[in-house]
Amino acid sequence: MSLNIEHIIQQENWLSGVNGQNFEQYALALFQHQFQGNEVYRDFVIAIGRKPASVTSLTEIPFLPISLFKTHEVLTGASAADVPLVFESSGTTGMQNSRHFVKDPELYKASFLQTFRQFYGEPGDYVFLCLLPSYLERNNSSLVYMAAELIRLSRQPESGFYLNEWTQLAGNLKTLSTSGRKVMLLGVTFALLDFADQYPMDLSAITVMETGGMKGRREEWTRDQVHDFLKKQWQLPAVHSEYGMTELLSQAYSKGDGLFECPPVMRVLVRDENDPFDLKLRGNGCINVIDLANVHSCAFIATDDIARIGTDGSFAVTGRLDNSALRGCSLMVV
Repeated sequence: MSLNIEHIIQQENWLSGVNGQNFEQYALALFQHQFQGNEVYRDFVIAIGRKPASVTSLTEIPFLPISLFKTHEVLTGASAADVPLVFESSGTTGMQNSRHFVKDPELYKASFLQTFRQFYGEPGDYVFLCLLPSYLERNNSSLVYMAAELIRLSRQPESGFYLNEWTQLAGNLKTLSTSGRKVMLLGVTFALLDFADQYPMDLSAITVMETGGMKGRREEWTRDQVHDFLKKQWQLPAVHSEYGMTELLSQAYSKGDGLFECPPVMRVLVRDENDPFDLKLRGNGCINVIDLANVHSCAFIATDDIARIGTDGSFAVTGRLDNSALRGCSLMVV
């Protein structure tokens, strides 16, 4: 029995109804909806010779190459003129950036807040110290948008963004580390490494989360090298990580060891590097993401990241395709 996805997505808090038992049903219904309402996705599905009636499982769904977000307006049931919010990926000089047209900003908030609460609890219980210099230098970052909402919900006077105020940040961290309060230091990878190099201290009581991102700011390190250095400099038991990107409205999180878990509205599959239509729910390959929160763009995205998916559905990002552009939320081969 198929879902009336058009009716469902008009309901408030519909994302909370997605779970492991009905995820595939939601995904298949959304596929049919986006084939009908998304011109870019429909043209792609037709071009690869896939017939919508033949798609009856997750591994049969066509996944849109992520590069098309750079060259096309990927929208379902809307035009760019009707969209109030556009996120744009970061990139080096001369690189064409991806654009994600967000028709419903409240849906993005609902998605990332539902996921944060699942993994970490209420934002109001935390002090958020956000070290995101390269993202703060532009005004269309999905990561900054998320961090700003977490800071707003925190309602803690110390919560805020930091650009170059390292002395102030270090002082706040030292004070907060012995306060008994929940504190999260959220940072882009190159900034965390630079800051840790200059300010070693005991942050064992603080949650440190890296969001990825080197982009030529310093020598590329593997995730293990990044985490080992941060743990040594700050006496951390573990380094947390976020797996997200401009083209998604949902995130996966790792609480250590680089193993990510998805929220109920998101799932990763892997495709064979040499055969993009050979999809598996477990094993090694290039990451394909299903993000049900992407109802107004495309929920089915073939990324350039390489991963290993375990038997429990958790995944480790192990590298990137050789010919893909460097992205802000990825590290080099582990």
